[in-house]
Amino acid sequence: MTRIDLHCHSTASDGTLTPADLVRAGAAAGLNVMAITDHDTTGGWAEAAEARPEGLSLVRGAELSCRWRGGKRWPIALHLLAYLFDPDEPRLAADLSRLRDDREQRAEQIVDLLRADGVPISWPEVHEYAAGGSVGRPHIAQALIRAGLVATTTEAFQSGWLGGRYFVPKSDLDVFEGVRAVRAAGGVPVFAHPRATKRGPVVPDSLVEELAEAGLFGLEADHEDHSPAERAEMRALAERLGLVVTGSSDFHGTHKTVRLGAFVTSPEAYEKIVAAATGVSVLG
Repeated sequence: MTRIDLHCHSTASDGTLTPADLVRAGAAAGLNVMAITDHDTTGGWAEAAEARPEGLSLVRGAELSCRWRGGKRWPIALHLLAYLFDPDEPRLAADLSRLRDDREQRAEQIVDLLRADGVPISWPEVHEYAAGGSVGRPHIAQALIRAGLVATTTEAFQSGWLGGRYFVPKSDLDVFEGVRAVRAAGGVPVFAHPRATKRGPVVPDSLVEELAEAGLFGLEADHEDHSPAERAEMRALAERLGLVVTGSSDFHGTHKTVRLGAFVTSPEAYEKIVAAATGVSVLG
């Protein structure tokens, strides 16, 4: 049986395995295909490619931080998985650079707020946890765990900490611009965990319809943050709109309990994604 996991993170963003260790772990978990999709960066591509074990195909991608305003005061945050795009395409490269800069500035602001309240963490410590990758809230969570203030990353993201009291919004990419930029770079855009109500507000089906018209290629239906009913809803919506359905672990190492290959993508959907891409090829 071919096992395909198209949503995995490394230390290039907020995972706990290096890109090299990530691909080795993928092979050890019995994956035939895996994607490296760090937040707003291609920084782990080269290391993952060099360390790729024999027999494992590597899909190079990223997870873009996006937003949709929907005519309301507060935008809804959403994530766009971008597969097999050209990392040197100027428009998308500029977008990713801006998103990374904003992510780091946001992290610094959060650390400043925590320190102002006497929380014993520092920016150098948080930056060190990022190990040269894109700094994000999970690295601040690591500092809070080290300080004994929370027990887990999940607890750190709750309302008393990074999910509320010390929440700082970030300037994400408009989701329509994100879809267009990925397409312009020869990539394939897939909406990550679109019905994950446990994460907060989700977008209406009407937006997915508009995104499909703009070039969205698929929906990540099978995900740990979707209930069985939500998975079924996304499958039905994808079928109605002619979108592919993917399944992925959204693996982050020890930041989450989900394991590699916990959810997988069908070979048929994977082949459609590969056929639609013109940016870079699958390795292996």
